[in-house]
Amino acid sequence: MGGRGPEPLRDDDPREIAGYPLEARIGEGGMGTVFLTRTRDGGANTLPVALKLIRREHAQSEKFRRRFAREVEAAQRVHGPHLVRVVDHDAEAERPWLATLYVPGLPLDEALVDFGPLPPACVLRLTAGAARALDAVHTAGLIHRDVKPGNILLTAEGPWLLDFGIARAADGTSVLTTVGRMVGTPKYMSPEHALGRQLTPASDVFTLGLVAAEAATGRHPYGEGGGLVVATRIAGTDREPPDLSAHPPQLRRLLTTTLAARPEDRPSASEVAEMCGTPDFTGWLPKRLASSVTAIGRAAAKASARRTPDPRTTGWFPRLRDRP
Repeated sequence: MGGRGPEPLRDDDPREIAGYPLEARIGEGGMGTVFLTRTRDGGANTLPVALKLIRREHAQSEKFRRRFAREVEAAQRVHGPHLVRVVDHDAEAERPWLATLYVPGLPLDEALVDFGPLPPACVLRLTAGAARALDAVHTAGLIHRDVKPGNILLTAEGPWLLDFGIARAADGTSVLTTVGRMVGTPKYMSPEHALGRQLTPASDVFTLGLVAAEAATGRHPYGEGGGLVVATRIAGTDREPPDLSAHPPQLRRLLTTTLAARPEDRPSASEVAEMCGTPDFTGWLPKRLASSVTAIGRAAAKASARRTPDPRTTGWFPRLRDRP
Protein backbone atom coordinates (compact mmCIF):
# COMPACT_ATOMS: atom_id res chain seq x y z
CA MET A 1 0.00 0.00 0.00
CA GLY A 2 2.50 2.54 -1.09
CA GLY A 3 1.64 4.24 -4.37
CA ARG A 4 2.99 7.56 -5.60
CA GLY A 5 2.01 9.53 -2.55
CA PRO A 6 -1.31 10.52 -1.00
CA GLU A 7 -3.83 12.58 -2.94
CA PRO A 8 -6.62 14.79 -1.56
CA LEU A 9 -9.92 13.16 -0.66
CA ARG A 10 -12.62 13.42 -3.29
CA ASP A 11 -16.01 14.97 -2.61
CA ASP A 12 -17.75 11.58 -2.48
CA ASP A 13 -15.14 9.91 -0.26
CA PRO A 14 -16.06 9.18 3.36
CA ARG A 15 -14.32 11.30 5.99
CA GLU A 16 -14.29 8.64 8.71
CA ILE A 17 -14.48 4.84 8.92
CA ALA A 18 -15.01 3.06 12.24
CA GLY A 19 -13.41 5.88 14.18
CA TYR A 20 -10.51 6.35 11.78
CA PRO A 21 -10.47 9.90 10.34
CA LEU A 22 -9.47 9.73 6.69
CA GLU A 23 -6.70 12.13 5.71
CA ALA A 24 -6.00 11.41 2.04
CA ARG A 25 -6.26 8.84 -0.74
CA ILE A 26 -3.35 6.44 -1.21
CA GLY A 27 -4.67 4.45 -4.14
CA GLU A 28 -7.59 2.70 -5.80
CA GLY A 29 -7.94 -0.74 -7.38
CA GLY A 30 -10.46 -3.29 -8.48
CA MET A 31 -11.31 -4.35 -4.93
CA GLY A 32 -11.46 -1.01 -3.18
CA THR A 33 -9.90 2.30 -2.22
CA VAL A 34 -6.99 2.77 0.19
CA PHE A 35 -6.98 5.81 2.49
CA LEU A 36 -4.37 7.33 4.76
CA THR A 37 -5.37 7.56 8.42
CA ARG A 38 -3.85 7.06 11.89
CA THR A 39 -4.00 4.57 14.75
CA ARG A 40 -6.84 5.55 17.07
CA ASP A 41 -5.17 5.85 20.49
CA GLY A 42 -4.80 9.62 20.16
CA GLY A 43 -1.48 9.73 22.00
CA ALA A 44 1.96 10.90 21.01
CA ASN A 45 2.76 7.49 19.51
CA THR A 46 0.01 7.37 16.88
CA LEU A 47 1.17 5.72 13.67
CA PRO A 48 0.13 6.23 10.04
CA VAL A 49 -2.28 3.60 8.76
CA ALA A 50 -3.40 2.53 5.30
CA LEU A 51 -7.09 1.59 5.39
CA LYS A 52 -8.55 -0.35 2.47
CA LEU A 53 -12.32 0.03 2.04
CA ILE A 54 -13.84 -2.78 -0.04
CA ARG A 55 -16.18 -1.90 -2.91
CA ARG A 56 -19.91 -2.24 -2.36
CA GLU A 57 -20.34 -4.91 -5.03
CA HIS A 58 -17.88 -7.19 -3.28
CA ALA A 59 -19.37 -6.41 0.12
CA GLN A 60 -22.66 -7.95 -1.07
CA SER A 61 -21.05 -11.39 -1.42
CA GLU A 62 -21.14 -13.55 1.71
CA LYS A 63 -18.54 -15.84 0.18
CA PHE A 64 -16.23 -12.88 -0.25
CA ARG A 65 -16.76 -11.80 3.36
CA ARG A 66 -15.94 -15.25 4.72
CA ARG A 67 -12.81 -15.52 2.63
CA PHE A 68 -11.78 -11.98 3.51
CA ALA A 69 -12.11 -12.66 7.24
CA ARG A 70 -10.30 -16.00 7.03
CA GLU A 71 -7.33 -14.63 5.13
CA VAL A 72 -6.95 -11.49 7.25
CA GLU A 73 -6.89 -13.70 10.34
CA ALA A 74 -4.13 -15.73 8.69
CA ALA A 75 -2.13 -12.56 8.02
CA GLN A 76 -2.39 -11.59 11.68
CA ARG A 77 -0.58 -14.79 12.65
CA VAL A 78 2.56 -13.73 10.80
CA HIS A 79 5.13 -11.41 12.34
CA GLY A 80 8.58 -10.73 10.99
CA PRO A 81 10.90 -8.28 9.30
CA HIS A 82 9.84 -6.54 6.09
CA LEU A 83 6.16 -7.45 6.56
CA VAL A 84 3.49 -4.76 6.75
CA ARG A 85 1.49 -5.49 9.90
CA VAL A 86 -2.31 -5.75 9.91
CA VAL A 87 -3.60 -3.63 12.80
CA ASP A 88 -7.38 -3.80 12.43
CA HIS A 89 -10.20 -4.99 10.19
CA ASP A 90 -13.94 -5.59 10.11
CA ALA A 91 -15.30 -8.22 7.76
CA GLU A 92 -18.81 -7.75 9.16
CA ALA A 93 -19.12 -4.03 8.40
CA GLU A 94 -21.56 -2.85 5.74
CA ARG A 95 -18.44 -2.42 3.63
CA PRO A 96 -15.56 -4.58 4.92
CA TRP A 97 -12.26 -2.83 5.55
CA LEU A 98 -8.69 -3.65 6.42
CA ALA A 99 -6.10 -1.45 8.15
CA THR A 100 -2.34 -1.98 7.98
CA LEU A 101 0.54 0.20 9.06
CA TYR A 102 1.32 2.69 6.31
CA VAL A 103 4.84 2.55 4.92
CA PRO A 104 5.69 5.36 2.46
CA GLY A 105 7.41 3.91 -0.56
CA LEU A 106 7.20 3.03 -4.24
CA PRO A 107 6.12 -0.39 -5.56
CA LEU A 108 8.86 -2.14 -7.49
CA ASP A 109 6.83 -2.35 -10.69
CA GLU A 110 6.39 1.42 -10.74
CA ALA A 111 10.03 1.99 -9.82
CA LEU A 112 11.21 -0.13 -12.76
CA VAL A 113 9.02 1.84 -15.17
CA ASP A 114 10.08 5.23 -13.82
CA PHE A 115 13.76 4.62 -13.00
CA GLY A 116 14.84 1.48 -14.83
CA PRO A 117 16.63 -1.63 -13.53
CA LEU A 118 18.26 -1.67 -10.11
CA PRO A 119 22.01 -2.12 -9.55
CA PRO A 120 23.08 -5.69 -8.61
CA ALA A 121 23.89 -4.73 -5.00
CA CYS A 122 20.44 -3.20 -4.65
CA VAL A 123 18.80 -6.33 -6.09
CA LEU A 124 20.63 -8.49 -3.55
CA ARG A 125 19.39 -6.30 -0.70
CA LEU A 126 15.86 -6.34 -2.07
CA THR A 127 15.92 -10.12 -2.39
CA ALA A 128 17.38 -10.58 1.09
CA GLY A 129 14.65 -8.46 2.69
CA ALA A 130 11.83 -10.12 0.77
CA ALA A 131 13.27 -13.57 1.54
CA ARG A 132 13.28 -12.79 5.25
CA ALA A 133 9.65 -11.76 5.02
CA LEU A 134 8.78 -14.98 3.21
CA ASP A 135 10.66 -17.00 5.81
CA ALA A 136 8.33 -15.56 8.47
CA VAL A 137 5.32 -16.41 6.31
CA HIS A 138 6.52 -19.97 5.78
CA THR A 139 7.46 -20.44 9.43
CA ALA A 140 3.82 -19.69 10.26
CA GLY A 141 2.81 -22.56 7.97
CA LEU A 142 1.45 -20.32 5.23
CA ILE A 143 2.20 -19.44 1.60
CA HIS A 144 2.00 -15.96 0.13
CA ARG A 145 0.90 -17.10 -3.37
CA ASP A 146 1.29 -13.71 -5.04
CA VAL A 147 4.91 -12.51 -4.85
CA LYS A 148 5.34 -9.99 -7.69
CA PRO A 149 6.87 -6.54 -8.29
CA GLY A 150 3.60 -4.81 -7.42
CA ASN A 151 3.69 -6.44 -3.98
CA ILE A 152 7.25 -5.38 -3.15
CA LEU A 153 7.39 -1.86 -1.70
CA LEU A 154 10.70 0.01 -1.85
CA THR A 155 11.28 2.27 1.15
CA ALA A 156 14.22 4.07 2.70
CA GLU A 157 14.45 1.31 5.34
CA GLY A 158 14.39 -1.58 2.88
CA PRO A 159 11.83 -3.61 0.92
CA TRP A 160 8.43 -4.57 2.35
CA LEU A 161 6.30 -7.51 1.26
CA LEU A 162 2.67 -6.49 0.77
CA ASP A 163 -0.74 -8.14 0.53
CA PHE A 164 0.16 -11.29 2.39
CA GLY A 165 -2.92 -13.21 3.45
CA ILE A 166 -5.35 -11.04 1.50
CA ALA A 167 -4.03 -11.56 -2.02
CA ARG A 168 -6.86 -13.91 -2.90
CA ALA A 169 -9.52 -11.68 -1.33
CA ALA A 170 -8.35 -8.26 -2.37
CA ASP A 171 -6.20 -8.59 -5.47
CA GLY A 172 -8.86 -9.86 -7.82
CA THR A 173 -6.38 -11.62 -10.13
CA SER A 174 -6.95 -15.22 -11.11
CA VAL A 175 -6.13 -17.60 -13.91
CA LEU A 176 -8.21 -20.36 -15.51
CA THR A 177 -6.24 -23.59 -15.87
CA THR A 178 -7.06 -27.11 -16.96
CA VAL A 179 -7.71 -28.11 -13.35
CA GLY A 180 -10.03 -25.26 -12.44
CA ARG A 181 -9.94 -21.71 -11.29
CA MET A 182 -6.78 -20.63 -9.47
CA VAL A 183 -5.71 -17.42 -7.84
CA GLY A 184 -2.47 -15.62 -8.59
CA THR A 185 -0.84 -13.44 -11.21
CA PRO A 186 -0.03 -15.50 -14.32
CA LYS A 187 3.30 -13.82 -15.08
CA TYR A 188 4.48 -14.47 -11.53
CA MET A 189 3.62 -18.10 -10.95
CA SER A 190 5.85 -21.07 -10.27
CA PRO A 191 5.75 -23.97 -12.74
CA GLU A 192 3.68 -26.05 -10.32
CA HIS A 193 1.25 -23.15 -9.82
CA ALA A 194 0.86 -22.66 -13.57
CA LEU A 195 0.22 -26.40 -13.95
CA GLY A 196 -2.41 -26.44 -11.22
CA ARG A 197 -0.42 -28.61 -8.84
CA GLN A 198 -0.21 -28.38 -5.06
CA LEU A 199 1.82 -25.43 -3.81
CA THR A 200 4.54 -25.40 -1.18
CA PRO A 201 6.74 -22.58 0.16
CA ALA A 202 9.10 -23.38 -2.74
CA SER A 203 6.54 -21.76 -5.05
CA ASP A 204 7.09 -18.41 -3.32
CA VAL A 205 10.86 -18.87 -3.68
CA PHE A 206 10.46 -19.31 -7.44
CA THR A 207 8.37 -16.18 -7.79
CA LEU A 208 10.87 -14.24 -5.70
CA GLY A 209 13.48 -15.36 -8.23
CA LEU A 210 11.30 -13.95 -11.01
CA VAL A 211 11.08 -10.64 -9.17
CA ALA A 212 14.85 -10.49 -8.61
CA ALA A 213 15.56 -11.31 -12.25
CA GLU A 214 13.22 -8.60 -13.49
CA ALA A 215 14.53 -6.05 -10.99
CA ALA A 216 18.07 -6.54 -12.36
CA THR A 217 17.25 -6.02 -16.04
CA GLY A 218 13.79 -4.46 -16.21
CA ARG A 219 12.64 -7.45 -18.29
CA HIS A 220 10.77 -10.59 -17.30
CA PRO A 221 13.10 -13.61 -17.51
CA TYR A 222 10.49 -15.53 -19.52
CA GLY A 223 10.06 -12.80 -22.10
CA GLU A 224 7.23 -10.60 -23.29
CA GLY A 225 3.61 -11.49 -23.92
CA GLY A 226 0.28 -11.79 -22.20
CA GLY A 227 -0.12 -13.38 -18.82
CA LEU A 228 -1.18 -16.81 -20.04
CA VAL A 229 1.57 -16.84 -22.70
CA VAL A 230 4.23 -16.19 -20.07
CA ALA A 231 2.63 -18.65 -17.64
CA THR A 232 2.82 -21.33 -20.34
CA ARG A 233 6.55 -20.71 -20.74
CA ILE A 234 7.01 -20.89 -16.98
CA ALA A 235 5.14 -24.21 -16.91
CA GLY A 236 7.72 -25.58 -19.38
CA THR A 237 10.76 -24.58 -17.32
CA ASP A 238 11.90 -28.19 -17.08
CA ARG A 239 12.25 -28.29 -20.87
CA GLU A 240 13.34 -24.70 -21.51
CA PRO A 241 14.74 -22.75 -18.55
CA PRO A 242 15.03 -18.97 -18.80
CA ASP A 243 18.12 -17.44 -20.39
CA LEU A 244 20.00 -15.67 -17.58
CA SER A 245 23.12 -14.82 -19.58
CA ALA A 246 22.32 -11.08 -19.54
CA HIS A 247 22.21 -10.97 -15.75
CA PRO A 248 25.23 -9.87 -13.72
CA PRO A 249 27.46 -12.77 -12.62
CA GLN A 250 26.93 -12.02 -8.91
CA LEU A 251 23.20 -12.66 -9.38
CA ARG A 252 23.31 -15.62 -11.75
CA ARG A 253 23.82 -18.36 -9.14
CA LEU A 254 21.00 -16.96 -6.99
CA LEU A 255 18.63 -16.79 -9.96
CA THR A 256 19.55 -20.22 -11.30
CA THR A 257 18.80 -21.94 -8.01
CA THR A 258 15.61 -20.03 -7.16
CA LEU A 259 14.25 -20.63 -10.68
CA ALA A 260 14.89 -24.37 -10.62
CA ALA A 261 12.08 -26.29 -12.30
CA ARG A 262 11.61 -28.78 -9.45
CA PRO A 263 10.46 -27.36 -6.09
CA GLU A 264 12.78 -29.71 -4.19
CA ASP A 265 15.79 -28.24 -6.01
CA ARG A 266 15.14 -24.68 -4.79
CA PRO A 267 16.57 -23.23 -1.58
CA SER A 268 14.31 -22.26 1.30
CA ALA A 269 13.51 -18.60 1.86
CA SER A 270 15.97 -18.47 4.76
CA GLU A 271 18.68 -19.98 2.55
CA VAL A 272 17.97 -17.36 -0.12
CA ALA A 273 18.47 -14.63 2.48
CA GLU A 274 21.79 -16.18 3.49
CA MET A 275 22.92 -16.34 -0.14
CA CYS A 276 22.30 -12.61 -0.45
CA GLY A 277 24.41 -11.74 2.59
CA THR A 278 23.58 -9.48 5.52
CA PRO A 279 21.92 -6.43 3.96
CA ASP A 280 22.70 -2.84 4.95
CA PHE A 281 19.78 -0.65 3.93
CA THR A 282 21.56 2.63 4.64
CA GLY A 283 21.35 4.54 1.37
CA TRP A 284 20.52 1.32 -0.46
CA LEU A 285 18.40 2.86 -3.22
CA PRO A 286 19.76 4.72 -6.27
CA LYS A 287 19.72 8.47 -5.72
CA ARG A 288 16.79 9.41 -7.98
CA LEU A 289 14.66 6.56 -6.68
CA ALA A 290 15.53 7.44 -3.09
CA SER A 291 14.46 11.05 -3.73
CA SER A 292 11.10 9.84 -5.04
CA VAL A 293 10.56 7.69 -1.94
CA THR A 294 11.46 10.64 0.29
CA ALA A 295 8.95 12.84 -1.56
CA ILE A 296 6.18 10.27 -0.96
CA GLY A 297 6.94 10.29 2.76
CA ARG A 298 6.86 14.09 2.88
CA ALA A 299 3.53 14.17 1.04
CA ALA A 300 2.06 11.72 3.56
CA ALA A 301 3.32 13.81 6.47
CA LYS A 302 1.77 16.96 5.00
CA ALA A 303 -1.56 15.24 4.39
CA SER A 304 -1.62 13.96 7.95
CA ALA A 305 -0.72 17.38 9.38
CA ARG A 306 -3.61 18.95 7.50
CA ARG A 307 -6.21 16.43 8.63
CA THR A 308 -5.23 15.00 12.03
CA PRO A 309 -7.51 16.39 14.80
CA ASP A 310 -6.14 17.65 18.09
CA PRO A 311 -6.77 14.89 20.71
CA ARG A 312 -7.26 17.56 23.38
CA THR A 313 -10.38 18.85 21.67
CA THR A 314 -11.93 15.71 20.17
CA GLY A 315 -13.45 12.64 21.73
CA TRP A 316 -13.34 10.02 19.03
CA PHE A 317 -10.20 8.23 20.26
CA PRO A 318 -11.19 4.76 21.57
CA ARG A 319 -8.21 2.47 22.07
CA LEU A 320 -7.22 0.25 19.17
CA ARG A 321 -8.79 -3.09 20.02
CA ASP A 322 -6.40 -5.88 20.90
CA ARG A 323 -5.47 -8.42 18.29
CA PRO A 324 -3.79 -11.77 18.78
